[in-house]
Amino acid sequence: MAEKFSGVHWMLATPFHEDESIDLPGLGNLVDKAVSSGCEGMVCLGVTGEAARLTDGERYQLAEQVIQHSEGLPVTVGTTAGSTIAAIERSKEAQTLGAAAVMVSPPPMGKPNPEAVIGYYSRLADAIDIPIVVQDYPSTSGVHMSPEFIADLNNRVPAAQYLKLEDPPTPPKISAIRKLVGDKMPIFGGLGGVFLLEELARGSAGAMTGFAYPEVLVDICRLMAEGDNEKAEELFARVLPLMLFEFQEGIGVGIRKYALKSRGFIECSKVRHPGPNPNEETQGEFHRLVESVGLGSL
Repeated sequence: MAEKFSGVHWMLATPFHEDESIDLPGLGNLVDKAVSSGCEGMVCLGVTGEAARLTDGERYQLAEQVIQHSEGLPVTVGTTAGSTIAAIERSKEAQTLGAAAVMVSPPPMGKPNPEAVIGYYSRLADAIDIPIVVQDYPSTSGVHMSPEFIADLNNRVPAAQYLKLEDPPTPPKISAIRKLVGDKMPIFGGLGGVFLLEELARGSAGAMTGFAYPEVLVDICRLMAEGDNEKAEELFARVLPLMLFEFQEGIGVGIRKYALKSRGFIECSKVRHPGPNPNEETQGEFHRLVESVGLGSL
């Protein structure tokens, strides 16, 4: 049985050229960064990757590129879809390409009900042989899952092995879920890393997020694992203003891509239309923050 996921699994942005076509060399740079930063894995085709703005052909091409160049690091592919059949087809495709796991949110439903959500994951689990990362992100899915429901899902659908928890406040929800399932379902934080320290203190397995400085996330997780909570807290407190700035609602992906461009990983920071891009004032604020938190040399 494969070793359980832990640590930082970096969420990859999808870089575009000025004409909004996918920048494959830029994507390769991001994959290389995940490897060189000490990440334990990477995730493509999530919200950070603008998956909803990609065609099916582009999704396939992107997942194939990431998996082929991941240098053995496990790749989780986002395969959320509006119907069970579409999620199954996307997940089968990801498995064929060599994905280590799939990340799936509950589908949007007019009136969400627990049995329909269980049925969705159950049918998906029956169709594939790789683990499912359940994404708990009600602000995008519209589906709220209680700790009791998540424990029930994990019991009834064993392939639902991991949880990506993005339903704030995340620290108390981690504690509530762990009381019910123990270590059976490793939990990963997201939300730009803004609760990472508290999540780790409550027993999270790590982070699945796309903060543009993955090496910082890796350092925080390493320090906490080594028991050096004081140093971890010091580093986290120092970079938190930049994490919060990058994770602004509505424009967060644009700021993140601008950060990745500023670091030299991608040539163009464009968010695919109609997504918003940061203006010059916001870009200036980003640069001032980077200097003030001491990351200007990275």
